[in-house]
Amino acid sequence: MRESNSKILTIQTPEAMRQLGMDIGTALLATTDKPQCVQLEGELGAGKTTLVAGVVAAFGVKGPVRSPTYTLVEPYELGGRFLYHMDLYRLTDPDEIEPLGVRELLVPGAVLLIEWPQRARGRLPPADLSIAIEYEDPPVEGRRVQLTCTSQVAAEALARMLR
Repeated sequence: MRESNSKILTIQTPEAMRQLGMDIGTALLATTDKPQCVQLEGELGAGKTTLVAGVVAAFGVKGPVRSPTYTLVEPYELGGRFLYHMDLYRLTDPDEIEPLGVRELLVPGAVLLIEWPQRARGRLPPADLSIAIEYEDPPVEGRRVQLTCTSQVAAEALARMLR
């Protein structure tokens, strides 16, 4: 994809991170029936689950969103659209991903949100959108969020979101 398919944002607060997630979720909902894979990387506490909570809220899910650290996959459904929040932090070997049936979850219109994708490298579908969250260096507060699109569908969604 072209360089324009990557965007770096500075997010100052957890509320702003959740709003970014809602914006991403709204953009994903406007996409075609193609399944999409969104991979989120960042240190513990960087804001991955807060961002996912915003995406889940955009899908119309009410209530708190917790990272599925122990269940590994948390499914959501709204109006025939499926969203799967995965947290692979506890994986110790990439082969541990196989029993989860990740590829079978990629039905038309589905969205996979995968935290800690590096734990299953080579075993996941290619990311349509990669999100890297890093702590900003002092004296700047907040987080640096890099959104990188690797598919045309994600690039169109990102363009819609940034309008």
